[in-house]
Amino acid sequence: MTARVKSIQDVVDAHLCTGCGTCAYLAPDALRMADVADTGRRPLPIASVNGRVAGDALAACPGARLGHEPAALDGAPFGGAWGPVLALYECWATDPEVRHRGSSGGVISALAAHAVTSGSAAGVLQVQAREDAPLENETVLNHSYADIVGAAGSRYSPASPGERLDLVEGGEGRSVVVGKPCDIAATKRATDLRPLLAEKLALTIGIFCAGTPSTRGTEELVRRLGAEPDDVVRLDYRGEGWPGRFRIRTRDGRTPSFSYEESWGETLQKHRQWRCMICPDHTSEFADLAVGDPWYRKVRDGEPGRSLVVVRTEAGRHALEAALRDGAVEGHPIPLDRLPQSQPNLASTRGAVWARVLTMRLAGLAAPDYSGLPSFRLWLRLGWRAKVSSVGGTLRRIKRKRLREPESRQLEEVG
Repeated sequence: MTARVKSIQDVVDAHLCTGCGTCAYLAPDALRMADVADTGRRPLPIASVNGRVAGDALAACPGARLGHEPAALDGAPFGGAWGPVLALYECWATDPEVRHRGSSGGVISALAAHAVTSGSAAGVLQVQAREDAPLENETVLNHSYADIVGAAGSRYSPASPGERLDLVEGGEGRSVVVGKPCDIAATKRATDLRPLLAEKLALTIGIFCAGTPSTRGTEELVRRLGAEPDDVVRLDYRGEGWPGRFRIRTRDGRTPSFSYEESWGETLQKHRQWRCMICPDHTSEFADLAVGDPWYRKVRDGEPGRSLVVVRTEAGRHALEAALRDGAVEGHPIPLDRLPQSQPNLASTRGAVWARVLTMRLAGLAAPDYSGLPSFRLWLRLGWRAKVSSVGGTLRRIKRKRLREPESRQLEEVG
């Protein structure tokens, strides 16, 4: 019999938590977020709370369920396999410092900052490195151009922006929310549950995401560079060029680095949490605007960064057109085919996810409830080796990752 998810604790124990933190926002008297080095950020029950947390916290959880409304994909290109797509652009920030600092053209920072400087928003909820612990992240509501663009750059480590949606709900004016696909999906669901949050949300900007590595992955990279985590005073995963290098600065002034391929390809991706391996949404399908790298062509050495911008809603279209018109970003529409060409592995990954989830259920494990996220036909297109691997690989991971054991056993160590 397939296990069922009936509470936030069940989500965590089933290794389905994304770490978005939205449950802690919706149930602040019952849950708090904590970083588990080998796994990610997880909601821990507050000691004084008895019982299991469900209600709104579970209703918004992307680890439990994720799906588009029935009409959301009507007329969507690619049969809806890439989510709602109204238009596709290639853009870059006009501020040269922001473009250089950003991971791929600085467009997310430029769009978010423009929303504030133009008056359409009062603040931006975003993730940035902790000043006192640069391997870790913090969620802040920034209000100035300098602070917003100062947070530019990818953070390939656990972050829980949903935990601080209270800053949006209680803030003056409306705010932009920037996050990973799961963060944005949970934010959208939370607005259905909290009318005041819906009123205060101006725009959502989603990031293309291949998964969240644990803090342990970053620590491993730091040690590979010949340093200890406590010696690091600054850490950047990308930026200062496209696609940029993984860079650290130590207390004694050393600045060793790895290429993007060395950092992500050789280390970080191996530390991704299990829920990321069964995620069908890597391109922020629930955002107003989704931004990623335009990998449809080879990037020349020294080439300035560019971003792929997917317009998913009319609100997103209005925000992008305003930023283009006001000169905050430059860019132009490009053919829709550039989307799958830019992320050539995602279609096959999504097909494999369909089989992974089915295999989990057949093995008696709890799995997310996905709806309106076309995947089966993508699995059918896979070669027979990939089909076999999507099933056999999942069975091996169930054993290797000990997915039958409650994840809360690890959380007890940091409780």
